[in-house]
Amino acid sequence: MPDSSALVLGADLSGQPIAQSLRLANRHGLVAGATGTGKTVTLQRLAEQFSDAGVAVFAADIKGDLCGLGAAGNPKGKIAERIAGMPWLNYEPKAYPVTLWDIQGKTGHPLRTTLSEMGPLLLGSLLELTDSQQSALYAAFKVADREGLLLLDLKDLKALLNHLRDNPQVLGDDAALMTTGSSQALLRRLATLEQQGAEALFGEPALQLEDILQPASDGRGQIHLLDASRLVHEAPKVYATFLLWLLAELFEQLPERGDADKPLLALFFDEAHLLFADTPKALQDRLEQVVRLIRSKGVGVYFVTQSPADLPDTVLAQLGLRVQHGLRAFTAKEQKSLKAVADGFRPNPAFNALAVLTELGTGEALVGMLEEKGTPAMVQRVLIAPPQSRIGPLTEAERAALIRGSALQGRYDKPVDRESAYEILMARKGGVPQEQGQAQQEAAPHEPGFLDQAGDFLGSTAGKALQSMARQAAGQMGRQLVRGLLGSLLGGSKRK
Repeated sequence: MPDSSALVLGADLSGQPIAQSLRLANRHGLVAGATGTGKTVTLQRLAEQFSDAGVAVFAADIKGDLCGLGAAGNPKGKIAERIAGMPWLNYEPKAYPVTLWDIQGKTGHPLRTTLSEMGPLLLGSLLELTDSQQSALYAAFKVADREGLLLLDLKDLKALLNHLRDNPQVLGDDAALMTTGSSQALLRRLATLEQQGAEALFGEPALQLEDILQPASDGRGQIHLLDASRLVHEAPKVYATFLLWLLAELFEQLPERGDADKPLLALFFDEAHLLFADTPKALQDRLEQVVRLIRSKGVGVYFVTQSPADLPDTVLAQLGLRVQHGLRAFTAKEQKSLKAVADGFRPNPAFNALAVLTELGTGEALVGMLEEKGTPAMVQRVLIAPPQSRIGPLTEAERAALIRGSALQGRYDKPVDRESAYEILMARKGGVPQEQGQAQQEAAPHEPGFLDQAGDFLGSTAGKALQSMARQAAGQMGRQLVRGLLGSLLGGSKRK
């Protein structure tokens, strides 16, 4: 029988279960292989194993079929035969607790963050800025901090850039960084971003990490799936930047856990090559640093891609679990890459890893794991165990039912547009009244706290003014602190 405190991937050729201890699951991993070799099913199997162990999962649904996790399986044909060949599996068709997300809010809960939380370096990477344009963006964020201008959505940043263009003296010593050309270039890049549909990513209510980590009602880990079936093709940079932001937020907000019996969260990055393609060196260096350090926070990062060569060597060196499905090698370059993949495993005298790589059938993989002491185990040829949930997508009706029954129903679905840079700057110009933003902010539900009690106690205009001033100051300090931490890690702007 497989160990319940382990990730059970499947069976070796003798029929014995192959598993890695959950205690080592924060050492990250890789699921690789050519198209059609079974990567998605392996990812589904891993997600189920994590959920059964009470570990939260966040993954991107690239092809639209990973959402089958939300429905019970109905194995037939070869799948049923494989299950019969694994008597220790105790196969039980069942659905898993799934929360669906979609940046556009059409096929899942809307997924948002704010520009202030993202910070200028990640935003600059998303906009693919030149060095001079990046410097101008840093200068704009610096002014926003200094003047208490919240950057929540794209219209806030556009209003700020127009304000700086018309009032360059506001920049002070940084005036030389914000030329007319750089300002116009930034506005053009923002317009392009809007055309790609990325505007929906920025705003409030922003994603709260505690909602991702919250377990399901039955104690299993909640599986969060981002519908990226269109996003990854139409706006791949938006997809990659969001995942980078999520990784940075987890690193900043989660406390150190040290050695634990299991991780808090398993993060799956499908199409992982997009995270590193055309990424500025400063950002890539810090990304590699985060991957190395975040395991102490209880987060396991699993990259899903066609070839290990899609990842930097510094990242590959940190991966504890490697699941390599079949590869094809027709050219000299591909054969050289194939050898590098085989050499990445600890050899097994029972077979030649290089030869097996091109022989693997669908649902088979070479698996390299960690032994209990953390050293690499010999590579094994493994038949991946079928998932207990459905192999294939949900119907539209099933997806709609999952969204309606979600514990987060109503929490993120209605956007909130509170007072921020746009409202403040328009009020200064005599446009939209500043009170409009205040009314929207006050309309947002919140739990009564000290500030509310103080206002009730004063019971006057002065009390309301105290509430407004204190909330604005506290909110601004919080955002500066977040960006300061992000800056120390991802090169964001810092307060002097």
